Amino acid sequence: MEKQNTDQKYIQMTQTPVEKLIIQLAIPSIISMLITTVYNAADTFFIGQISTSASAAVGVCFSMMSIIQALGFFFGQGAGASISRALGNQKGGQAEELASLGFFSALIFGSAVGVLGMIFIEPLVFLLGATETIYPHAIDYLSIILVGAPIMAASFVLNNLLRYQGYSFYGMIGVTVGGVLNMILDPLFIFAFQMGTAGAALATVVSQLVGLVLLLWLNQRHSSVKIRIRAFKPRMAHYADIIRGGLPSLLRQSIASFAAICLNLAAKPYGDAAIAAMSIVSKITMFTNSAMLGFGQGFQPVCGFNYGARLYDRVRKGYFFCVKGSFVFLTVLAVVEFFCAGTLVGVFRNDPQVIEIGATALKLQCLTLPALSIIVISNMMLQTSGKVVSASLVGSARQGFFLIPAVFILPALFELFGLQMAQPVSDFCTMCMTIPLTLRFLREMEQNKT
Repeated sequence: MEKQNTDQKYIQMTQTPVEKLIIQLAIPSIISMLITTVYNAADTFFIGQISTSASAAVGVCFSMMSIIQALGFFFGQGAGASISRALGNQKGGQAEELASLGFFSALIFGSAVGVLGMIFIEPLVFLLGATETIYPHAIDYLSIILVGAPIMAASFVLNNLLRYQGYSFYGMIGVTVGGVLNMILDPLFIFAFQMGTAGAALATVVSQLVGLVLLLWLNQRHSSVKIRIRAFKPRMAHYADIIRGGLPSLLRQSIASFAAICLNLAAKPYGDAAIAAMSIVSKITMFTNSAMLGFGQGFQPVCGFNYGARLYDRVRKGYFFCVKGSFVFLTVLAVVEFFCAGTLVGVFRNDPQVIEIGATALKLQCLTLPALSIIVISNMMLQTSGKVVSASLVGSARQGFFLIPAVFILPALFELFGLQMAQPVSDFCTMCMTIPLTLRFLREMEQNKT
């Protein structure tokens, strides 16, 4: 039965018209990304009703949450990219071992991150960029998030495994249930139970646990690649496959987390309002990017299956379809957000100083928002195809190689305005680096066509 399901999935992924297939797979991924972003933003919204310092604490702790997410995406996308290529080569047994290795490794490493974080939580909070007034809120929030680290990491793995196999609909169900539950529990724990920032963190962890259980059940019931303890075989060859596929994600998100810490530290001289404002802008742009990321995630299993099957024309066709579609989408959103910037920031924190700082930063980021269509879709194609060096360079550049120097150099030259313009400057530089790397890979596929 499992062999039959694998064969049917192979036929679907390699013979269905590319545009139709990407849209079918992208819709659940888009919904999943939007739900994930909404419930992340819900923490910021509800905590923003407490104080500016509490709102800033979420931004400070988000860097640590990004590290946990990076761990989950490393094992999930690393195993997922290899699984899609293995299924494209019709190697179901290898795919099962990779899936089990990715899942159980995330639980183990997530637990290690949680334990180490709890041991060093006080210096960690200041390292993440907290001020004295932000510190108590950040401690309350982060102490609970660290307990849930293995749950969160494993949940990200399962969602990615389902998506890379072409079962993004089931991933959407798990994420949606967890996200809706989080939005229900947030006001209940924060206000009704008077738990403050700790309540928001507890709501997140409980929701992630429910989502994890549901995703695991869906994977075991509907996926062609099962998670089995007996298939958990920590072989170096399999870890090498996961590293090749997951390293770009790990670098991208780890460096993004470090960049967020640098951003918080650079914003410190301008007070809690600046830290809160930049955190809010980050959540708004995450929501903007989530639909585009979901669209690209619909392309990734198509890319993996067809690259593994050496159907390079389908990979190229899917890539250009996604770039064009996401470019138009992001351009429209950039125009809307530019003219509504102050209103959008004010939704999260009705503080005139926060709104003023955040609105300027958001308008500047809108200027380069369409460039993400090239950056993100190219990175997804390079990563899924196993081009680890190029994918790692592109994935690390936007939030690392260019942003980290920018958040220190530009404020020294232009003060607060320099901090606000750091991200768009980084986006432009990353686009200029991404284009030649992508063109080289597209030429390689053209030359290797059978």
